[in-house]
Amino acid sequence: MMRFLPALAALLLLADAATADDKNVVIRWHGQSFFEIISTKGTRIVTDPHALEAYGRPQIKADLVLMTHFHVDHTRTDAITNLKEAKQINALKKEEGGRDTWNLIDEKFKDVRIQTVATYHDEMAGTQRGKNGVFVLDVDGLRIVHLGDLGHKLSLDQIRKIRKNDEKPRELLPIDILLIPVGGVYTLNGLDAQKVVEQLKPKRYIVPMHYGTRVYTDLLDLTYFLGDQKMGKVERFPLTNEIAIDPKAKPPEEPIVAILNWEKKGK
Repeated sequence: MMRFLPALAALLLLADAATADDKNVVIRWHGQSFFEIISTKGTRIVTDPHALEAYGRPQIKADLVLMTHFHVDHTRTDAITNLKEAKQINALKKEEGGRDTWNLIDEKFKDVRIQTVATYHDEMAGTQRGKNGVFVLDVDGLRIVHLGDLGHKLSLDQIRKIRKNDEKPRELLPIDILLIPVGGVYTLNGLDAQKVVEQLKPKRYIVPMHYGTRVYTDLLDLTYFLGDQKMGKVERFPLTNEIAIDPKAKPPEEPIVAILNWEKKGK
C-alpha cells in the first residue's frame, strides 16, 4: 500500500494545479457577490463568500479572502475550506463603540496588489444600510474592480481612487474587469448600474452580480441593466460559471457583458 502513496500525492498535486492556468486569469462566479479569482501563478482570491442554500452553499479553497462589508451574505468564511491558512481582509473595521468605519488599505499579497476605496451601501451616505468598500485588484497586469454592495453613483474622487495611476498621477488607469451589483433593493439597480459602468469605462469584461436569478428571486433580474445594451456586447455563458482572460491579449473593441451561470454544468 505504501508504494502507491507517492503516486497518489502526485495525482492530487496535479489535480490541484489543474485549477490554475499559467496563461489566463480565471474568474468564477458562485452567486451573489461571491467570486473566485485565480492568478496565472495560482493565487486564489475569494470575494464576499456566502452560504446561501439557493446557490448550493459552495465550498472554496482560498489564499486571500476579501469582504466588502459586514453583512452575512458577504462574510461567510465557513465557505472557505482552508480558512486557517488564508489571509482575510474586510474593507470595513469596527471603531471604538462598535461603529463601522472604512479599512483603507494598499498592500501586496503574493502576486496581487489590493486597494480599498470608501463608498456607501445606499444613496444616503450610509444612513440606511451603512458603509461599503470597493476592492481594486491588480492581478497579472489586469485591474479588477469588485464594487461590493455599492448603492450609489460614484463621485469624481472615488473614480480617481479606483483608477489611480501611481506612476502618472495626472492620468487614470483603465479598468479591465468590473464586477458590479445590478439587482436593486439593497444595491444599485440596473439603470444606476449602467451609469456607474459609464463612469468607470471597463475595457474587457463587465460581470453583473447580486441580482435575481432563477434560484434567488428577491432581487431584480437583468432586464433593466441590459436594457438597450449600450454598454457593450452581451455574451451569455449558460453552461459555466467562469471566464478566462489572457492578460497579454488585446482588449476587445467593446467590452463584453458576461452573463455567467452560478455553477458549472456538465464536464
